[in-house]
Amino acid sequence: SRAGGLTPGPPPVRPQARRSVAWLNSGVPATEVTERAGHSVDVLLKVYAKCIEGQKEIINGRIQDALND
Repeated sequence: SRAGGLTPGPPPVRPQARRSVAWLNSGVPATEVTERAGHSVDVLLKVYAKCIEGQKEIINGRIQDALND
């Protein structure tokens, strides 16, 4: 425990990281995010995969549509 009972908060998020996460969460393909952000798809997904939210229903719908074609 730190002096005074304070515990550290989450580490600060760099503005570039916020931008990449926002793009991914809005549905921009990982390949496009990497091209604009300047890193590889491998690095992008290792770092940000756990930050992608709210796309499960959209993705499930796309998979279902593909299976029904």
